[in-house]
Amino acid sequence: MTLRYHTPLNAQEQAAFGIDPPAPLAMADRVRFGELDVLNHVNNAVYMQWFESVRVNYLSLFAETTYAEAGSKPRIVIRSATVHYREEMRLGESYVVTCACTVFRNTSLTMQQQIWSDARLRATLDVVLVLLNPDGSGRYPIPQALRRHFIDVDGATPEN
Repeated sequence: MTLRYHTPLNAQEQAAFGIDPPAPLAMADRVRFGELDVLNHVNNAVYMQWFESVRVNYLSLFAETTYAEAGSKPRIVIRSATVHYREEMRLGESYVVTCACTVFRNTSLTMQQQIWSDARLRATLDVVLVLLNPDGSGRYPIPQALRRHFIDVDGATPEN
């Protein structure tokens, strides 16, 4: 299989890479020399950069139009994040980072992200994001169209 880098992967491409079930967004890349630490494996901080890059792409792809319809774009801040490093990664390995919303409330959501390589789960991140008004004055409600996307595409659960 030829893996496409820096481009959203479809469900078949994800399955061929060992990801099951497929995620709403998955993007591939390869470990670079500058991402290694003195032990010659990927530095823990680099995993966070990979997660952030795909999470920002997810929000750009799926949320930007709903913000335009709402008339303004929120500030999105991380409330909390829990990362689990499961297996080290080394130079030249291809990997796929996934992103999906699992739970949402009125003004916050939880996203689950994973890093896969060689059909093995290498790291996970559960991150809670809070949406704030553009000026930071208060909470920004998740637009209805985005809530629908979370349910219909991601399989997320609304929480009260």
